[in-house]
Amino acid sequence: MRTVGVEEELLLVDPKSGGPRSVAIRILKQAGGAPPDPHPEHLGGSLEHEVQQQMLETNSAPHADLRELADDIRDCRRRAIAAARQADVRVIAAGSSPLPVEPRLFRDPRYELIADRFGITASEQMTCACHVHVAVDSDEEGVAVLDRIRGWLAVLTALSANSPFWHGTDTRYASYRSQAMLRWPTAGPTEVFGSAENYHATVDAMLSSGVMLDKGMAYFDARLSHHVPTVEIRVADVCVDAADTVLIAALVRGLVETAATSWKRGEAAPRIPAMMLRLATWQAGRYGVGGDLLDPGTFRPRPAAEVVADLVEHVRPALASSGDEELVEQQVAEVLRRGNGADRQRVVLERTGQLADVVADLARVTAGQDAL
Repeated sequence: MRTVGVEEELLLVDPKSGGPRSVAIRILKQAGGAPPDPHPEHLGGSLEHEVQQQMLETNSAPHADLRELADDIRDCRRRAIAAARQADVRVIAAGSSPLPVEPRLFRDPRYELIADRFGITASEQMTCACHVHVAVDSDEEGVAVLDRIRGWLAVLTALSANSPFWHGTDTRYASYRSQAMLRWPTAGPTEVFGSAENYHATVDAMLSSGVMLDKGMAYFDARLSHHVPTVEIRVADVCVDAADTVLIAALVRGLVETAATSWKRGEAAPRIPAMMLRLATWQAGRYGVGGDLLDPGTFRPRPAAEVVADLVEHVRPALASSGDEELVEQQVAEVLRRGNGADRQRVVLERTGQLADVVADLARVTAGQDAL
């Protein structure tokens, strides 16, 4: 069974005002770096810095059992929260800060070079994603997977959407993070690559252009990891509820297994133009699961619940094989019933009228103290 691991980007906020605070360096010192004996095949269990000092990143170990993955994700969050408490801040899992913030760059030579090259795109970059890694046997299999999952990725954005506010303003998007990321010249959907050779040639050509500074800047919706033997799916907002994170991981593993099986059978990858995928991403980011999504086959609008159901059916054999079918069905029903993180944030604001209350609610749910 394929292993799956998760990276979560988190925000550090003041416990009273709810505004982000630049204390990542202090928190990382409190945390003491990676735990002893991390999994050698993956940056498992680590707590890392991110591009801004108001952010942290957690990395789970790879797991075949999603119950173990869920425990690991919650352990990573608890570790971040405990370290943050020593710096008198809270941790929230939100795709963007509900309150205004002036990002403060983490002092790292690579980040400084990126900030110098990309200006305000980099200096304003404070979005938090959930990146899911799934093991693949080879680059060839990995690229075959990338070519075959493209049409479904926007549905993951809709399910995970958790960034409705930007600098204190309701953006009217469910996932504004998905829109902000498109300011980067290397972000978004890709065309069909066809082979690992063509994938690597494309990345090399992007490097040769001088626009992309290193392979880590290939901010594709889905890519080959450049440091572990996985495909990395990058379209999800960080989810406030860890149960939703596990749902995204389960669906991603199902997509990877389904795509790999299709490739091994000799079935061609759907030739969906990247422009149509951009439209699907916009629709998902705008409406989440509360409106229509674009059907991955026809690219006509259909109720989100129907498109999500189609995704589950598409990956059902893989879910049944891995034992994830019941988990996915239950959690999908839960998200469609109560909405995603963006819906929760707006409900809290409507009830209290204060974005600081939205942040406080996010902190409670992130810590597992209040269910969605």
